[in-house]
Amino acid sequence: MKPKIELLAPGGDVDAIKAAIIAGADAVYCGLDTFNARNRAANISFDQLVGIIRLAHQYDCRIFLTLNIVILEQEFKTLLKLLNRLVNTTLDGVIVQDMGLLYVLRKHFPTLDIHASTQLTTHNAGQIPFLRKLGATRVNLSRELNLREITSLAQVSKEHDTLLEVFVHGSLCVAFSGLCYSTSASAGNSGNRGRCSQACREEYETTESGNNFPLNIKDNSAFFDLPALIDAGVYSFKVEGRIKGASYVHTVIDSFRKQIDGYVETGELTQDGERLYKVFNRDFTNAFLRGDLNQSMFIDNPRDNSKNHLVDQLKADKGESISVVQIHDAQQQLQVDKQQINASVDDKIAHLSIEKLKLNLSFASEPNKPLTLTVTTEHNSSDLADAETKTVVFSSSSLMMPSEKLSVDKEAIEKRFKNINNANYELVQLQTDKLTDGLSIPYREITTLKNELLAYLNDGIAVIAEVELPKLARHPKDAEQKPALSMLICDEEDAKLAEVTDGDIYFKLPDAYKRGCTKYVDFLQQNPRLIPWFPPVLIGKDYDVALNILQQVKPELIVTNNTGIAYHAQQLGIKWIAGPFLNTTNSYALLAMQEGFDCAGAFISNEINKQQIKQIARPNNFKMLYSIYHPILLMASRQCFFQQSVGCEKPRIDNGCMLSCDKSTSIKNLKGDSFAIDKQKAGYPSIYNQDQFLNTEIIDDLSHMFDGFMIDLTNIGAGDKESPDKVELIKQFEALLDGQNEVSTTLATMVPESTHLQYKNGL
Repeated sequence: MKPKIELLAPGGDVDAIKAAIIAGADAVYCGLDTFNARNRAANISFDQLVGIIRLAHQYDCRIFLTLNIVILEQEFKTLLKLLNRLVNTTLDGVIVQDMGLLYVLRKHFPTLDIHASTQLTTHNAGQIPFLRKLGATRVNLSRELNLREITSLAQVSKEHDTLLEVFVHGSLCVAFSGLCYSTSASAGNSGNRGRCSQACREEYETTESGNNFPLNIKDNSAFFDLPALIDAGVYSFKVEGRIKGASYVHTVIDSFRKQIDGYVETGELTQDGERLYKVFNRDFTNAFLRGDLNQSMFIDNPRDNSKNHLVDQLKADKGESISVVQIHDAQQQLQVDKQQINASVDDKIAHLSIEKLKLNLSFASEPNKPLTLTVTTEHNSSDLADAETKTVVFSSSSLMMPSEKLSVDKEAIEKRFKNINNANYELVQLQTDKLTDGLSIPYREITTLKNELLAYLNDGIAVIAEVELPKLARHPKDAEQKPALSMLICDEEDAKLAEVTDGDIYFKLPDAYKRGCTKYVDFLQQNPRLIPWFPPVLIGKDYDVALNILQQVKPELIVTNNTGIAYHAQQLGIKWIAGPFLNTTNSYALLAMQEGFDCAGAFISNEINKQQIKQIARPNNFKMLYSIYHPILLMASRQCFFQQSVGCEKPRIDNGCMLSCDKSTSIKNLKGDSFAIDKQKAGYPSIYNQDQFLNTEIIDDLSHMFDGFMIDLTNIGAGDKESPDKVELIKQFEALLDGQNEVSTTLATMVPESTHLQYKNGL
């Protein structure tokens, strides 16, 4: 039996979408000019979307819409209008990052198929049932996973009736998607809002290891790994590239189409992949998929590598003695080839139309006969420019009878039908000259005729009535209760801080563990005051060990930044709080976690500002928390940052690196901004802002909203900077919460390099 495989193509503009369709994509994902994570793509209008859906369906191709950003509270009103329009199209699915939007879709728009975006950082076995319970029918896995990990998750997805989607080609983020704040902290250009400024592609001052683009990673390509992914159980092969043009999309999709079809038919890979090098690329790597994280994944050139690849091929074929003239001629030919690709694709898509179909309505009435509506529509065929005309007649159930008061005349019909609202059709003619004056039927039958017409124009599907979201109840916290101070530690020695404060103390668990590690089980059992804090990324055996800690310790309360741990916390009856890296920005996300998973509270995202926070409505019996002092994480990666910055004697990352490496260094961009690279033992390589986040303003502004404020005492990302005395910091922050506002000056002195720009800028 041939496996069912979906080739999923990017579509940043209309031409790119047409190119994907004609190249043989099974599905295309695209975005409107709002609510999508490729703000720099051209994107499309709603009317274009409807035309694209119609065109794609003629080619048995599906269309998925990207709504894959975090949503702000005040945006749900606009978003609701869009969703009410989308449900009355034949859209095949929506791609979502925000848990609040997942909640709204599942509860109020059940006919829309929901896909979990890669921005949800899905990488372990607990996250798949978590997302399934929120309504997702498929999940797009994190790009950093290897084949063994993908295979394991494919089995989990099968058990939970969820399809698995994996990126097989295109740009790679060096950071975990959904956990990159590289430009959010400085300019408000958040990747979680589709405005990533690609700091990882920037040029930096030459590093010790001689690199000018130390964060720039090659493009992903699993072109020769398709058999292994098919065997692993992957359903959808997704190509990245919504800011790429039509020629790129057509070339890549056509290449993958031929490779997939050839393999399915013959059991062999039939394509050499050389065409992929003729369109934009940064060279290719499949190192994540192989689980071989080495320095060859990086390239010191963020621009098109096509010419360099051509020169390398010439040298491989003809030796190093190749002449400058030969190189020039070959590069000129490459330019001609690219122009021919562009012209060929333009020619192939020229006849494809997404224009609205022509609609003619003709009404007729005679005494003692039904009112008739003749509907004529003009369709373009998929292969020819010739128009195809279709006609259908609708009739009232009652007969037209004389009436002195009410008359179904030209005015009555035009009032109800001249503004037929359907994005697929353009009403070009409304004929009423065959109506006989002085005749009438019950007006509800005219409404019935209109609904039958709308259903017909909507491919026979009854029009879904508009949904209105119920008004959210706001449950204020006890006005007499001041916000409590809590703190985050990661050093076991800091457990003694419990002696100097009554506040909650969270203990940050590591990202990685030795297999079967029981160290933290014993430590947490010996220190019941500490509240376990689970990190955002827990892959493979590290997730298994973290889950074992949860099961063995069975704490009364945890904080988790990972939804897989949240899923099992609910299963075990353990109260949990959503950590700040779950990117919570709206009330519906709070409801999603509370109603679906018994969440007891949440840290509100540090990416949003005062006004955006004020809009959020607290659910009943739910805590709202906020981190007021912490290092600003810009990105965390499964790849090593030291090989490209200061160099490393190890050629590749292994488990030993994760557990034992604790290096730190810094890189500086050409503007003179310095960024700390930090690798904690058992932590992922990370990059931090040069300033700490310190926001004392929120205490005056929004104390009435929050149950607690947290300070991060882990010293992570501090590099060689001297850290403030932790006991003194606790005292100063406690004084601040007691109303001693003058200590803000002391805190500013203790933390001289600080910012709260995110609180000012917001999203």
